[in-house]
Amino acid sequence: MYKLCKVRKIFVGTKGIPHLVTHDARTIRYPDPLIKVNDTVQIDLETGKITDFIKFDTGNLCMVTGGANLGRIGVITNRERHPGSFDVVHVKDANGNSFATRLSNIFVIGKGNKPWISLPRGKGIRLTIAEERDKRLAAKQSSG
Repeated sequence: MYKLCKVRKIFVGTKGIPHLVTHDARTIRYPDPLIKVNDTVQIDLETGKITDFIKFDTGNLCMVTGGANLGRIGVITNRERHPGSFDVVHVKDANGNSFATRLSNIFVIGKGNKPWISLPRGKGIRLTIAEERDKRLAAKQSSG
């Protein structure tokens, strides 16, 4: 069993020991030096050790964890840096719809198009209100 965790902070503790803090407040000593903030680490739940990690990079699969696009899943297309303000990440979902959200709302869940976790029903694609209505009506027609 493993869990994906987003890296929130990396710092050097006493006696020069590097530490990593995840989104669920886990502190891990001696992480891989290639792991940076916003990357996702795969943690083995029995040992609490990092088994693998995914870089926060364009082309990787991500899930939105906050804001108006909460729950949507897509591929990171680019990142706009805004020094002194919020960085914006542009994401494209499986239907080809693009949307943007703050960097803090992005959680990388897979390398390329391959997710490391099981995805919910609908694969994180937001339907428009009209599409939802048509889908409901079609289901009602087939059952009734």
